[in-house]
Amino acid sequence: MNKQVAIAAVKRIAGSESRVDQDLVAVESPLTLTVSHPARATVRTLGVLMRTPGSDQDLVLGLLHAEGIVRTMADVVSVEVRAGEEADVGDVAHVTLAATVDHDALPGERGLITTSACGLCGRLSVQSLDRGRGRSAPAPQFSADALASLPALLRDGQTAFAETGGLHAAALFDGSGQRIALAEDVGRHNAVDKVVGAALRAGRVPASGSVLVVSGRVAFEIVQKAALAGAAAIVAVGAPSNLAIDAARAAGLMLVGFARDGHFNVYAGMERVTS
Repeated sequence: MNKQVAIAAVKRIAGSESRVDQDLVAVESPLTLTVSHPARATVRTLGVLMRTPGSDQDLVLGLLHAEGIVRTMADVVSVEVRAGEEADVGDVAHVTLAATVDHDALPGERGLITTSACGLCGRLSVQSLDRGRGRSAPAPQFSADALASLPALLRDGQTAFAETGGLHAAALFDGSGQRIALAEDVGRHNAVDKVVGAALRAGRVPASGSVLVVSGRVAFEIVQKAALAGAAAIVAVGAPSNLAIDAARAAGLMLVGFARDGHFNVYAGMERVTS
């Protein structure tokens, strides 16, 4: 099996019949995040991310961007991921920050927050949406047909989901519908961080005019991550929360939900959809 998929024993039951079999399941494992800064002698541990292995450098870069720690790749000297020697620690990602990063703004020790839900979202706030404003050109318009086609394009790239049915996915598409990045992960927010990190590494943040497409529902943090990355719109297969809608409107993002089988609802930026 690859590092994203594992084999698990399973007992399949159908009515009065049962049989022992094997099933493919998504991998979830810890990644400890540490950072160092030239102005500080010690290495700081920011937390533990429960993630699906793969694109770990992008995951870390996207997370640090969302946290406001790095803005461009000029703020990063290196990102090193090494296999962990202890099971309870797992793999370790160490980021060496450049002197351009304000070391006084770094978060304190967090006591190893462990989550696959939202990275290190403790520092995220409504006010930080302001950081994403003004990055894009005037709000672009999108055709209804183009928006309706994006979930299928996302699904085409969900190879691990096809095997397990247990992973979320996110992708960034440019205004012409070309894919910038796609990632899968057990955590919805991790998948978004991975694609933002990939775009950051490629020099495409702010991702002006781009569309973030996600396989599940949309909560506030996903809107925030998209806004901070400079995206113009979010298309979700699932439902948005009320706070996600408010945040999208405040940030000037188009927000589309329930995008399935050629149908979708527009919750923010309704005037930007063309027929």
